Amino acid sequence: MNNIGFIGIGNMGGAMAKAIANREGELEQVVIYDVNKESYKKFLDDEHIVIAENLEKFLKQTKYIVLSIKPQYYEEICLQIKNFLTPEQIIITVAPGHSLAMMKELLGEATKIIRTMPNTPALIGAGITAYTYQQEVLIKDEIDRFLELFNSFGKTIYVEEKLMAAVVATTGSSPAYAYMFIEAMADAAVSFGMARESAYEMSALAIKGACEMILQTKKHPGELKDAVTSPGGTTIQAVTTLEEFGFRNSIIKGMMACYHKANQMGHESQNKGR
Repeated sequence: MNNIGFIGIGNMGGAMAKAIANREGELEQVVIYDVNKESYKKFLDDEHIVIAENLEKFLKQTKYIVLSIKPQYYEEICLQIKNFLTPEQIIITVAPGHSLAMMKELLGEATKIIRTMPNTPALIGAGITAYTYQQEVLIKDEIDRFLELFNSFGKTIYVEEKLMAAVVATTGSSPAYAYMFIEAMADAAVSFGMARESAYEMSALAIKGACEMILQTKKHPGELKDAVTSPGGTTIQAVTTLEEFGFRNSIIKGMMACYHKANQMGHESQNKGR
C-alpha cells in the first residue's frame, strides 16, 4: 500500500487531492475523509478519489496521511488516529506552528512525520511547498514518493525546520502581499481612466512577467530594476516616490510581523500540548 489520503478536504486539501489524483502521466488513487459530508459533493465525479466512511477505514487504505485541517483541530484528530497508526504510515502536516517534536508528543516518538507549508497557488498547480523531516527516520524511497506526489501541484523545497517560520512569511503569506500590490496598481490605473477588468489583467500580467524575468534570467532584482529606470525618466520618478513612502521598508516590516506571529503560534501550540 502506497496510497495518499487527506483528512480535511477544504479549499487547500481538496485542491491537493485532485491534483495528485489526476497528475499528468499517472493517475493516483487518493483517499479522503472529512467530518463535513457536504464537502464530498465536489469529488463524486472523480473516479480516482475514494471517500472513506470513517477514520478507521481511511487509515487502513493509506500510507501517507495529510492532515489538511485547521491547526486548532490537530490535537483532537491526533488523539483519534494515534492508536490506529502503523510504523509504516507517514503523517504529513500542513499547519504553521506544529513542530516535528510537538507532533511526536501527540502521536508517539516513533511516528514518521513530514512537516510542510504549501501556499494557495497550489490551487492552480503553481504552489510552493516547503518541507522538512527527520532524516534518520524516513528512508529515501519514502521521501521520493512524497516529492512525487506533492510536485503534482507545484514545486517542493527542503528547508531546515528552524526556518519554517521564515517560510510562512516568505511563501505562505506572501500571495496576500502580491494581491494587495496588484489591487493598488489597478486602483491607480482605474483612476487614470482604465476599465477595472483591464486594470487587474494588465497589473497581474506585468507582475507575472517581472517574476519570470527573475526566475529565467537569474539576474539580481536590483539589476533588472536598474534596466527599467532610465535617467530622468518615468520609472525612476515612481521608484523614488515609492521609497519616499517606505515601500520596501513596509514589506520588510510586514514580513517580520508575520515571522514573529508564526513563531508565537509555534510556542503557543507547544505550551498547549504540555
